[in-house]
Amino acid sequence: MFAYPSGHAHVGHVRNYIIGDVMARTKRMRGYNVLHPFGWDAFGLPAENAAIATGTHPETSTLANIAHMKGQLQRLGISYAWDREFATCDPEYYKWNQWLFIRMFERGLAYRRRSSVNWCPKDRTVLANEQVIDGRCWRCDSLVETRDLEQWFFRITAYADELLDATVELKQWPEKVLTMQQNWIGKSEGARVKFAMEDGSTDIEVFTTRIDTIFGATFVLLGPEHPLVSKIAERTKDPAAFRKQVQMFRTQDRAARISGEIDKQGFDTGFRAINPFTRQPVPIWVANFVLGDYGTGAVMAVPAHDQRDFEFARKFQLPIRIVIVPEDGPAPNADTMPEAADAYGRTVDSGEFSNLPSEEAQRRMIAFAQERGIGEGTVQYRLKDWGISRQRYWGTPIPMIHCETDGIVPVPDDQLPVELPKVAHFTGRGDSPLAQVPEFVNVTCPKCGGPATRETDTMDTFVDSSWYFYRFADPRNDKQAFDPKKVEYWLPVDFYSGGVEHAILHLIYSRFFARVFRDLGMVDHSEPFTQLLTQGMVLKDGAVMSKSKGNVVDPDTMLEKFGADALRLYVMFVAPPENQVEWTDAGLRGIASFLARVWRLVDQWLIEQRQQLNTAVSAMMELVNALYAFEENAGPSSTPVVREAIEALVRMLSPFAPHTCEELWEMLGHRDGLMNATWPEFNAEVAKAEEIVVPVQVNGKVRSRLTVPAESSEKELEQLALADPAVMAHLAGKQVKKVVVAKGRLVSLVV
Repeated sequence: MFAYPSGHAHVGHVRNYIIGDVMARTKRMRGYNVLHPFGWDAFGLPAENAAIATGTHPETSTLANIAHMKGQLQRLGISYAWDREFATCDPEYYKWNQWLFIRMFERGLAYRRRSSVNWCPKDRTVLANEQVIDGRCWRCDSLVETRDLEQWFFRITAYADELLDATVELKQWPEKVLTMQQNWIGKSEGARVKFAMEDGSTDIEVFTTRIDTIFGATFVLLGPEHPLVSKIAERTKDPAAFRKQVQMFRTQDRAARISGEIDKQGFDTGFRAINPFTRQPVPIWVANFVLGDYGTGAVMAVPAHDQRDFEFARKFQLPIRIVIVPEDGPAPNADTMPEAADAYGRTVDSGEFSNLPSEEAQRRMIAFAQERGIGEGTVQYRLKDWGISRQRYWGTPIPMIHCETDGIVPVPDDQLPVELPKVAHFTGRGDSPLAQVPEFVNVTCPKCGGPATRETDTMDTFVDSSWYFYRFADPRNDKQAFDPKKVEYWLPVDFYSGGVEHAILHLIYSRFFARVFRDLGMVDHSEPFTQLLTQGMVLKDGAVMSKSKGNVVDPDTMLEKFGADALRLYVMFVAPPENQVEWTDAGLRGIASFLARVWRLVDQWLIEQRQQLNTAVSAMMELVNALYAFEENAGPSSTPVVREAIEALVRMLSPFAPHTCEELWEMLGHRDGLMNATWPEFNAEVAKAEEIVVPVQVNGKVRSRLTVPAESSEKELEQLALADPAVMAHLAGKQVKKVVVAKGRLVSLVV
């Protein structure tokens, strides 16, 4: 994955880049044509926040950060194709963001609607979710409000089924990532049911996966964002107090609200709805753990059979009614049950649907609801359409024009890119900072020629990172986003590495974009990445490296002290790439000593003239030890053998420690660089042992070891074991009940 130019990479960052470089160098030496490019995810909130704090324009700080980080990567010897480098803040790149947006708009995949945003009333600006801390603005500590604004969305839900179903085809992706994506898409089969307001004014639609429990629905919960909540507020005795309580719920931590790991709060609206199956009225409450944009934003609460509803009902002394009992075993008691009984079972107290297995009750209840027009069976997804509008400055301008006559009109392709204007102020007055630039805002409608205004929102920076890898195949093309033939040659990406934290945003969005490109006829494939590696975090003092924790290890310091090759080799040796590692300077010193031994080995020999990556380094350490031992006793006739072994060692070590090995290669008399050398060939027949040692166990304890021909059959191994004197001594007077032979590895006898 390309990098956000934060200014200084720490060793936790560079581990990812070293892993990729070792792979690239190894593949080149094995004869593959390797494209190993790099670029910069350059737009984003941190640069804009720094501009607000320091007055430095985001472009200035971003380009300075890129220059510094590029120097760090070059000093590490990362073999990137720098001639393909670009930054997403380059107009030559984000022009194609805009072109793609327009193509998606034309196909109904980009659209505009009202949506909730975080709003700081003091700074008069929109805040990202990460800028809201305990319900307050991170900058001025004002209580954050929630407002509804017109926002742009990508219709990613149009591909929900395909994105979900295709996860089973990603054979070289970590199971953890696939599970996270499956859960994020969150396909649920169930029913939508209408609870009519008691006064007949409207219906409240709920989604449930357990319609078999509907006779136990004793109240309805609305999320504070539900549109009905504001209408109810107008009809209460104290609308201001009602809205204040609702607003407090809306500003609470969103993740905790989704998970339910929050102090459950709520209040009775004073209004009631009719349970469509029991025909009885139930109270309508507003609750903080229900989200207005999650599902339908309304929940039929069944406290006897749902744990969150149970906890809420117990807290507010709401009725609990049992309508599902186990197929066998005692029925729960509503007054004494310690937790919700959420398992399937058999229906009770459910009218004509009583005494049915849960699954059968669900089928009949859905049919009943459909016949009477009060509900239907449906599939729902946790995945929501992707809101890409940002009321920020440092991002790709959305290429749309607003005209009173013609509505929303795309910018013509020949007028792209819509470039980001230079501005001095980065906070809004209730809208985007771009709205403060008249020469940017005021334009002519391309359709009717009348006065019009530009869209002033910018795109979510995840748009930039959702397709950059396609651009690497053709980075200087000014006629199209990329040449399909070049993409067909290089894509899908064969090996992609990055942190697991990207599982449910960047990686899902990239899979979505691949399908959009496919449906636009630009590519033939649907998946952008064949193999995915999520490298483990690098820890210091038991915690993930972070500036705020003061535990960051600066690679520049390590380069000065130990050199690039020692740092590269340590990062690869200390643990398998997918595992997290604890950083220690002592470990790095040990690797530096190993490289010094390799140097001395080659140097002394010349004077005398005679895929788990971490296990690969280990094996090379063993080879060095063996070469030292062999070379001490070798005569002149062994010179070609030693040379061949040393040259093989240098070639195999070069992807990990390229600087050291290039010098050693030259010392060995080669004029062509190691980048052009071939990988050593392995002859399995030559390496095959003629004899092997096989341990023999009696009741789990090793009693002898057999030295036998490597090709010995299982029957031969059994016979030799039974005839072995040491084994026979432990079998005297006993009957062998079982013999297990693992060919070439073990003979186990049970007596």
